[in-house]
Amino acid sequence: MSSPSKRREMDVMKLMMSDYTVETINDGLSEFNVEFHGPKESLYEGGVWKIRVELPDAYPYKSPSIGFVNKIFHPNVDELSGSVCLDVINQSWSPMFDLLNVFEVFLPQLLLYPNPSDPLNGDAASLMMKDRKLYDQKVKGSAALIWIRVLFLVGGFGSFTDMKFVL
Repeated sequence: MSSPSKRREMDVMKLMMSDYTVETINDGLSEFNVEFHGPKESLYEGGVWKIRVELPDAYPYKSPSIGFVNKIFHPNVDELSGSVCLDVINQSWSPMFDLLNVFEVFLPQLLLYPNPSDPLNGDAASLMMKDRKLYDQKVKGSAALIWIRVLFLVGGFGSFTDMKFVL
């Protein structure tokens, strides 16, 4: 087993042994989903998101691909694809970082300190700059809606494919 493979296995195992729920895809360690809770004392507190992680063959020398699977209203997250605009992941990644850094530091900071001047979601960025109070309400509403959906699904009530919610 090569060094990047050992490191990938070690990092994924550390994540699995932490407080995160990790769901592997295709029984491998290259693609998986992680349950991520919004940071405490933030607009996203109470929200729960599924984060898709794809590890390249060259991980940890090349950064992981990180994206939100379910919707989140944030200037630096693409509304359609869930892609994340975060310099530390996309541009200044270092092999010194690991997956726990992504979930315990980088993603919480992204949600705590959105950057509307470098948006992937122009609507969120524009609203944040023009009407911060309305932006805050929309974020809190979407985080609460995500939490309601999680409770509903965990309770075994079905899916939301045919349901519409108005915020």
